Amino acid sequence: MFHWRLWLHASRTFWCLLPWLCLPVHAETHAECEQQFAPRSGEPGKDVMWVATVDELVTSMLRAAGVTNKDRVIDLGSGDGKIPIAAAKQFGASALGIEYNPQLVELAQCHARAEQLTDKVQFKQGDLFETDFSGATVLTLYLGPTLNLKLRPTILNMRPGTRVVSNTFDMGEWQPDEVIGSAVGNTKALLWIVPAHVAGEWRFSEVGGTANFTVELRQSFQRLEASPANGARLAVRNGRLDGNRVEIVVSGLDRRPTDLIGEVSGERILAADVKDGGVVRRFVGTRL
Repeated sequence: MFHWRLWLHASRTFWCLLPWLCLPVHAETHAECEQQFAPRSGEPGKDVMWVATVDELVTSMLRAAGVTNKDRVIDLGSGDGKIPIAAAKQFGASALGIEYNPQLVELAQCHARAEQLTDKVQFKQGDLFETDFSGATVLTLYLGPTLNLKLRPTILNMRPGTRVVSNTFDMGEWQPDEVIGSAVGNTKALLWIVPAHVAGEWRFSEVGGTANFTVELRQSFQRLEASPANGARLAVRNGRLDGNRVEIVVSGLDRRPTDLIGEVSGERILAADVKDGGVVRRFVGTRL
């Protein structure tokens, strides 16, 4: 008996030995995506309308965030998918776009197929306030000042060192670590590095030495202020956080200021006094 299904399978196997005959019959292009879904700048969403980000600014945002192929980029309000696709295509990152408008999600998925990036880029329909984006190493957004402020507590609880880039809109009194300009359309973006949480009393002891001191660290986002505890005659100034990296300057331990530069590791700060490019002393800080 003639088995036509076996014949069809064998025929496909044979012809697919010739790669140019195995291309998808209905390959999508960006033009076809645009025609099918007809996106419009100003497309409404749940809390904000969609406005496409300028291509040049997209690249500048991702470059300023230092995106590499080791990063997980999550774009909040991803619209047509431009930023996640650029993160994967230009920098090799894996990326996720979260968008409330289902038509824009379909458009973004179509663009990802056109770029053959569906293995690195995904899009999902969802509410930003009901979606877990804590796995991002880079977070991008173009939402507006009100939504930025609503999201700010969640963002500040993300992993220290997470890079956050917002198109145009700020985070209130949380000052950016960098402002990224663009020559096109007078656009700009702002970059923040999520800081570690170090507010509280810390006891620093010199490794292999006798120097020690206790300070009360007061934190305002990435800025640190400090005062010595127990009436010690010390001055602490120029405190700053860059993710887990911490820097404070202590006067009164030596004849010249002690520049402590180190890393926050759980309930400890491992720091070194650096002078003229060399390590002078090492300190371990313990949260009390």
